Amino acid sequence: MTIDREGPVPPYRQIADILRARIEDGSISTGRRIPSLVELESEFGVARDTLRKAVKVLKDEGLVETVTGMGVFVVGQRPGGSVDSG
Repeated sequence: MTIDREGPVPPYRQIADILRARIEDGSISTGRRIPSLVELESEFGVARDTLRKAVKVLKDEGLVETVTGMGVFVVGQRPGGSVDSG
């Protein structure tokens, strides 16, 4: 996937949008790990700091959470909209 480095949307936002779309369409389902920074770096060709910012956007939105030593995982929604990690 190509990131538009010259466009008005910063690369980290573009990547966050792509990952969000994958979560929403079920390509990355609840409870599953999102690709690692190494995998994302290979896919998008951007610096890891850019990828960390993209993941932070998703964390701030409550879509993913970090499990120390394991990676970043998609969280689910409980009825009523509260986040459920498992």
